[in-house]
Amino acid sequence: MTDSFDPLILNILYACMGGFLTLLFMWLGCKVFSHIVSFSIPQQLAAGNMAVGMMIMGIFIGIGTAMGLVIGLGLN
Repeated sequence: MTDSFDPLILNILYACMGGFLTLLFMWLGCKVFSHIVSFSIPQQLAAGNMAVGMMIMGIFIGIGTAMGLVIGLGLN
């Protein structure tokens, strides 16, 4: 089935689908983590809790790394 499609189109499609799935799983992981902890992440950020801020920073770094890998490997 994939023989009839241009490889460039398939690579772009794989990168887009992989990026979407990466964002979906990262969002799901953040929601699950938010339900596991006994505090409200937005309230702690508003109160200036540096540990929660660094945790969110780590989540963003993880999202960036995962997206870079998915897009890079999808377009390879």
